[in-house]
Amino acid sequence: MTKSHKGGASRSALREVNIRSLGVIDSANIEFSPGLTILTGETGAGKTMILTALGLISGAKGESSMVRKGAERLHVTASFALPSAWENFYAEIEAEIESGEVLYSRSITAEGRSKVSIGGAVTTAAKASELAESLLQVHGQSTNHRLAKTQVQRELLDGFIGDQGTLPRYAVAFEEYCDLKHRIARLKRESAERDNQILELKNFIKAFNEITPVAGELSSIENDISRLSSVEEINGAISEMLNSIDSDDLSVPNALRLAQRTGERVREKDSSLDVILNKFGDALYSLEEVISELLRYSANLDADPKVFEALQQRKSAINGLIKKFGEGSDRQEAYDALLLRGAQSQERLTDLTGGDSLITELEKELSAKFSVMKDFALVLSSARSEVASELSRRVSEELHQLAMPSASITFLVEQQDFSSATSYGTQGIDEVKILFTPHKGADSLPLSKIASGGEMSRVMLGIEVVVAEKSKIGTYIFDEIDSGVGGKAALEIGRRLKKLSREAQVIVVTHLPQVAVWGEKHLVVLKDESGSVTSSSVLAVDGRDRVIEIARLLSGQESSESAQEHAQELLTLAAEG
Repeated sequence: MTKSHKGGASRSALREVNIRSLGVIDSANIEFSPGLTILTGETGAGKTMILTALGLISGAKGESSMVRKGAERLHVTASFALPSAWENFYAEIEAEIESGEVLYSRSITAEGRSKVSIGGAVTTAAKASELAESLLQVHGQSTNHRLAKTQVQRELLDGFIGDQGTLPRYAVAFEEYCDLKHRIARLKRESAERDNQILELKNFIKAFNEITPVAGELSSIENDISRLSSVEEINGAISEMLNSIDSDDLSVPNALRLAQRTGERVREKDSSLDVILNKFGDALYSLEEVISELLRYSANLDADPKVFEALQQRKSAINGLIKKFGEGSDRQEAYDALLLRGAQSQERLTDLTGGDSLITELEKELSAKFSVMKDFALVLSSARSEVASELSRRVSEELHQLAMPSASITFLVEQQDFSSATSYGTQGIDEVKILFTPHKGADSLPLSKIASGGEMSRVMLGIEVVVAEKSKIGTYIFDEIDSGVGGKAALEIGRRLKKLSREAQVIVVTHLPQVAVWGEKHLVVLKDESGSVTSSSVLAVDGRDRVIEIARLLSGQESSESAQEHAQELLTLAAEG
């Protein structure tokens, strides 16, 4: 397993990424470590392409324009170490888990055809996205904008609730309430034409029950009819086959047996003949088995006129049922739909014949389900209110560490009218807003209306550092979230990223030396003279090489002695914490 973090046994970790023909990357194979990994490189060197690759294996939309010019396809893979308890999540798609690791794979052709597989099992991009949600989370300038959405703000708050069963219990109650509500609405809509529907259903049920078709029966009947109508032709063909193999004039088995006996006489002369003669014997045995099976098949081939007639009548009855009640031009689809309708018709007839009394009973049941849903919603709302103040305080403390000493965050939980059914949604009855106060004396306003890009990045990082304690995410990826900041603020962003890496694996693409110095592993992405990134172009740097790279980030002049001295100072500062 990976290097242990706090609670690390329950988290995944990204082990390796392999990229072929993606954008500027010709080929690259990158191994990742636990803790904080830094990715730097010149503009256009393909740093962001590495994150694009991870997005693709996580189900992001892929386009033919991503394929490197001149290549037939792009191909990316990523292997993740999984906690043993997670392997059951992959069993439903029959993904193979080897030594506790699973391999995600994605390819896109130059024509735009896409293929996704997980653990060797072909699947959909949607399924890959669903499974990857707990593996990794990517943050960039675009994802910072997501933080402005109320749904995302509510999800962050819910992630901090200790009892993770609260929301699922409410969701079940809400779904049951909605299902029953929709059923009652359907019954009321249908009441005006109830008599016609009852008559139609009764006629269908009567016709269906007289025949009682079953799944797979029609194709089985047609196969039997085909066989029985061709008994003489089949029998003649089998007889001809047997005569060709085992006739009086030329018996292939006898000839092979004679050849086998001849071979046996010299078997002991050369041990290498054993394998050949054993294969010969197996072939002879297989031929004799085929002959026996053909003889048995021929003996049981019987053209019973009564059976043939019964099958024809049964087929005609089923086809008549399809013609009368089936829908669509595809007969098999119409037959399958007919079977489903047959299974559901009795319940629908009960609904319709129950009339107003049934609706009254269901409305009483709906009232009871509303009470259950309301109780769960209030429990959820209370849990949100309890953690909102703690989360607000802790995130505000993180902002103070991120060179925003007077800023504060407030998670505001606004409970809607719980007596009104219209207040309820899939996530409960609460509206959650993040209010941001940039400095003392300023008004607290919605985050999206007041925070700058640099402030938004720091708010997002502060939230992740706090929420990560209770999150299941194994790998956090940050793509230049330090844009718009510098100096002390950048240094503090690096410090908080290092703190986050104690909880989970963190990978950061950055151009700021104040952030880069905090990494436990530092990867540099290079371009060759043609502008390509090859397998030898992603280098792990340490020691003197790392000082030179930090100096390049500082001044663009890695050979500058003063830049290198400053780089060493920053590295020493980060090492001391």
